[in-house]
Parts: sequence; C-alpha cells; structure tokens
Amino acid sequence: MTQKTVRLTMAQAVVRYLCNQYTLIDGERVPLFAGLFGIFGHGNVTCLSEALEQVQDQLPTYRGQNEQSMALAAIGFAKAKRRRQLMIAATSIGPGAANMVTAAGTAMANRLPVLLLAGDTFANRLPDPVLQQVEQFNDPSITVNDAFKPVVRYWDRIVLPEQIIQSLPQAIATMLDPADCGPAFIGLAQDTQEIAFDYPEVFFEPKVWRIPRPRADLDVVAEAAELLKTAKKPLIISGGGVRYSLAEDILADFAAERGIPVVETIAGKGALTHDHPVHAGPIGIIGSTSANALAKDADVIVAIGTRLQDFTTGSWTAFDQDAKFISINAARFDAIKHRALSVVGDARETLKELDAALGNWKAPSERMTLAKSLFAEWNTILDEHQKPTNAAVPSYAQVIGVMNSVAGPNDTLVAAAGGTPGEVTKGWRVKNPNTFDCEFGFSCMGYEIAAGWGVAIAQEGPGATGGTPIVMLGDGTYMMMNSDIYSAALTGHKMVVVVCDNGGYAVINRLQQFKGVPGFNNLLKDCRIQNRENPLHVDFAKHAEAMGAKTRHVDSLADLEDAMKWALSNDGPTVLSIVSDAHAWVPGDADWDVGVPEISNFESVREARKSQEAIRANQRVGV
Repeated sequence: MTQKTVRLTMAQAVVRYLCNQYTLIDGERVPLFAGLFGIFGHGNVTCLSEALEQVQDQLPTYRGQNEQSMALAAIGFAKAKRRRQLMIAATSIGPGAANMVTAAGTAMANRLPVLLLAGDTFANRLPDPVLQQVEQFNDPSITVNDAFKPVVRYWDRIVLPEQIIQSLPQAIATMLDPADCGPAFIGLAQDTQEIAFDYPEVFFEPKVWRIPRPRADLDVVAEAAELLKTAKKPLIISGGGVRYSLAEDILADFAAERGIPVVETIAGKGALTHDHPVHAGPIGIIGSTSANALAKDADVIVAIGTRLQDFTTGSWTAFDQDAKFISINAARFDAIKHRALSVVGDARETLKELDAALGNWKAPSERMTLAKSLFAEWNTILDEHQKPTNAAVPSYAQVIGVMNSVAGPNDTLVAAAGGTPGEVTKGWRVKNPNTFDCEFGFSCMGYEIAAGWGVAIAQEGPGATGGTPIVMLGDGTYMMMNSDIYSAALTGHKMVVVVCDNGGYAVINRLQQFKGVPGFNNLLKDCRIQNRENPLHVDFAKHAEAMGAKTRHVDSLADLEDAMKWALSNDGPTVLSIVSDAHAWVPGDADWDVGVPEISNFESVREARKSQEAIRANQRVGV
C-alpha cells in the first residue's frame, strides 16, 4: 500500500511539524509553540525564514536584537507558563549560534524547556570553509554547534532531510519530560535545509502533548510515610518542581492538615503567598532567619521538587548532621542526593499518595507555633529594613518595599543576578501564587529584561494572570543586556523596569571584601578609569528613552512610589532609575562555601580563610 506523502524542503517540513504540535492549558487546546524569536543570517535566512514567513498567523516570529537575550526571553516565557507552553529561538551559524550557549546553560541549570534551532555548515562540505565556520583541524565534523552539547538535554545535527522525522518528536518529548526537562538543540545544515523530500503526511497530523505525571513506587511512599511519622520537628522545602507540577494547592492543604511548616527555595518562592498560614519564609544563603532556624533543628526534611543547590543548603551547613531527608522529585538524579529517601515521582500526585499513607498522623502542634513565631520575627526584620529613612540614598530593601506595596496581586517580579536576588528573595512579599521569577540557578546577568519581555508575551495567552512584569536589576546588569527594552517597545508589550544604580557590580564587591580582598574592579570607583573621584555614570532614563520606553529618573522613595503608579498605568515598556546604596543589604545568617586563598599577603584574607575552614567543618559531606 502506497503511503501518502507531501514534498517539502527540510526547513518547510520542520516549520509545518512545529505548527501542528499542541498542548492543553486549563483544558484548552493551544499551540505547544506560541512563537519563535529569530535573528536571520545566511545560515537560516534563505530557507528557514522562507518557511516561517508563510505561517506568521500560526507561529508568530519575533525579531530579536541579540541571540542570547531572545533565547532568555523564551526561557522567561516557559517559566511563566510553568513549562506547559514553549517558545523557539532560531539563529544563523557561527557567532549567532554561539551567542545562545549562555542561554542554553541558563535553561539547563533551571530545568526549563526551550527549542534552539541554529544553522550549521554544509553537510556536503563542498564550499568549506563557509562564512563563520570554525574549523577543527583534526575533526571536520565539529562545528560551533558542538559547544551546545554540555548545556542541553537533547542535541542533534540534521544532515539528511528525513532525519527530522525521528529527531523532532524526541526533542519535544525531552523538553516536556519532568525528569529530563531542559533545552533541546537542533542544528540545521545549510544545504540540507533546501533539499526537498517526500515526507509522510501522517508526520504532520496534529498532536496534543500532555505533561506526564510519573507515579512513585507505593512501597517507597509507604516507607517515606513511616519515616515522616517519626518526626518531632519536620520541615517541608518547596522547590520549583512544586510550581511546575501545579502542586501549590495540594502542598498548602497537606502542610496545613499535617502541621508542617513550609520554607521555599529561590525557584520555589511564590508557590505559596507570603502570608499563607504554613509559609515560613525562604531558606538558605539569601533566605530568612525563620526558615534557617527551622532548618537547623529539623529532624525530618521533606524536600519537594528541589535540586538542593548550595544557596538552599548553605553549602550543606544549614541542617543538623543527624537530620533525615525525604526527597520527592520527578528526576532520580535530584532525588537521591545526600542519601535521601528517594521518592521518584510527580510532586502533586506523590503528595496525595503520601497524605493517604500517613493516616491520622500530625506533627506536634508546637512545631507550627514555633514557625509562626519565627516568621513574625522575620517580618519585623523586613519592616525595619524596608521602612523609609532620612538616608540620602535608599537601600535595595527600601526600593523593594515601595515596589512591592504598589504592585498589583498578579504583577510578576522578575530578577536574576547581582544583589537583586538576595534582596527580592528575602523581601518581596508574594501576593498571589506564581508571580515571582528570580533566575538564580545559573545567575545569568542579562536574563532580567529579556525574561520580562517573555513574561509579557506569556500574559497574552491561556492561563495568563493578566498582570504586568516588573523587572528589577542593577546598573551592571543593565549595561550587559538591555536591548529587549527596544524589543518590547517594537511589539507593544508592557513591562516596568526598575534600575538600581549603585555604581558597579556591588554585590560581588561585597563578597570580595567580605573575604578579605580590597575592593578591586567591581565598583566603578575601584576600576581602571580616567576619573576615580567622579566616575562616568550612564543616564539610564535617557538611554531607555532612546529605545522607545517611557522613562523617569527618581531621587527619593516618595518619587519612586508615584513613578511606579505611573509606570503601571502605561502601555509598552517603562523604565525607572534610582540611585541606590552599594553597601546596605538585608543581612543573612547562613554560610556559603567559596574559595579563599590558603596563603595571602593580606591579613584580612588570612582571617577570612580561617572562617571558611570553620564553615567547611560544619558541612554534611555527602550524607
């Protein structure tokens, strides 16, 4: 029997296939790929763009300004959609592709899906070396695109048109698998993109993808229940996997019924509102005194959907040496860490099964009483740091207090590297679930504005909360990547960007000096510059205005409050700048293991080394 076929170029077939993939959001069938961010070069403009131009209504293409930032925008979109709907980032070969490697690392570290399509060299090699080809003398099959291999979950290079029949479904399945979720990369050889092939028509039949919910072994669930029943001082750590599993309500009910306080990782922040009765604050190095105190005396810790990064564990100094871990995670790799009782399964379904296995057990009532008392103390600390003072220059905490007070319940806070993560993780009081995005798995400077654009796009589709992305970042990060202010202005997407100008890379200067090294090459005044007494400063308001944003520079917290209200009333992007203190931070009480020189000419470094050795003496070494 003859199979029906359709003759298409490889590039046309890729686009047609992607247009016929769907997913379900709140029961509604929607395109799996909501759009594509693209920058065209000779490696994709003649074939891939030809195919994309014909499907603009089905798969909208957004023009990027920088390959890295447009892929970061796709990551921000996926996070806002809680991995239910995806975006594509497409580039040419060479530098265009290489620019996306950082974004791929960001997605990989954060377990977030994005499809990366890059042009590649000629499969037939006849015109080699082609423009932008990097030649490896000992292996002509290696191209720049091989650099993606360490930072993606799925990698392929298409050199024959029929190869996409196997490759594309595998890439999508990988991105949607809760255990393997991450970026997928496919390199498209330039000459192969143009080749026509008779593809089976069934390959293009519409397909609805469903996010799998792997169930845990019920014997292991029963074992976890027995271990939890021994707890006198239990604690739940809520990670990003709780949010991606849509397990917020189940977690809240489980914790309330069982009397177990919930603390949150950076990725997990926002599963519960700040004032939820079981919420006890963020844990770890940039966490709260309340969460860290509860972690220190916990005897059984239920870690849900977290990879237990060092900022969560205080480099594994945050817990008692005898504490037991139950780790609920879709990924086996994460679930077995530190000899945890490994419960490999979907967070939402596993919590249901654990709840059933616990019978009538509840934690001692004094555990939640203590948590509420400690959290009330933490809120008092926040209030003290966020209240206005007569200081000439406001702190990050004071700026956050104003922003938070004005933000609507559905507005999403977006942040990433620098001093911002510590301050917003501690000080941003989440009003509605899933309105907080702090990228700190890769701590990628440049994520913020790009992700804000991605979140704004995500607010247009099904399941959107209707809020505004509020991006907070420092001057150093703004200088690294700001071009998506222009992107948002071009596409008419609304976001508010608040730039805290503290004169350089202030938080890393803080770490540098805390470990005994004199301030060097971080703050502008400590760099090799022409005028140390009066370093050249950027007028961020004027710069952003030139890219199409509405802007204001504000000089006080009162001005910031008025400016925030004005910004939230605007359409398109609005950028506010404010000078902030480079030395005032909300203090933390958890340790962090970083390298400190064993020998140094600085007495301050030698003293810091002693402190670091004391930190390491308190670590749980893999157990």
